[in-house]
Amino acid sequence: MTTASTRVLLVDDHPVVRTGLRMLLETAGIDVVAEGATGEDAVRLASEYAVDVVLMDLQMGAGMDGVAATERVLAAEGAPRVLILTTYDTDRDILRAVEAGASGYLLKDAPPDDLVDAVHRAARGETVLAPVVADRLLARLRSPRPTLSGRELEVLSQVAQGRSNREVAKHLFLSEATVKTHLVHVFEKLGVESRTAAVARARELGLLSD
Repeated sequence: MTTASTRVLLVDDHPVVRTGLRMLLETAGIDVVAEGATGEDAVRLASEYAVDVVLMDLQMGAGMDGVAATERVLAAEGAPRVLILTTYDTDRDILRAVEAGASGYLLKDAPPDDLVDAVHRAARGETVLAPVVADRLLARLRSPRPTLSGRELEVLSQVAQGRSNREVAKHLFLSEATVKTHLVHVFEKLGVESRTAAVARARELGLLSD
């Protein structure tokens, strides 16, 4: 009795990359049933084809990115597993993908055998993380996450919208000196030295939405 081969949907905006991945996977006996170039393609094709795994790029130009597409794909009944394959390994990208429900996160410089193994493991329902990604996630879990008070978050949210200290003070009915004090505390808690860095760090930690 022969076992059915793993069925994969490839989603990447670079045709050359898709061609290389198709050759690699099909040589390993994996059935590539469809290809897409955008997040929108991923959602549509995942609903049209019965696949085990969607091998998804993270950034695909304008439109829906890989994380948003992952959420949409996984929202459907009987959804396939989603395995992220990308060049991006920032903490924010990794966390967004994992929180969206991705079964794995691999980098495009992964050895071919590791990628093939990851596809099979994802199809079996296992979680697959590149070693560097797993290390980053563990480090994040082990490090204490800074917390901001409600007022500090309000001030920082206003700053994220591009408002000056004076504008923030007027909007929140505070004195400008109080706004500056809150920002000093925010900088200390987040380990940064500027308004821009504070906003970026808070978004990375999930304290502020984009």
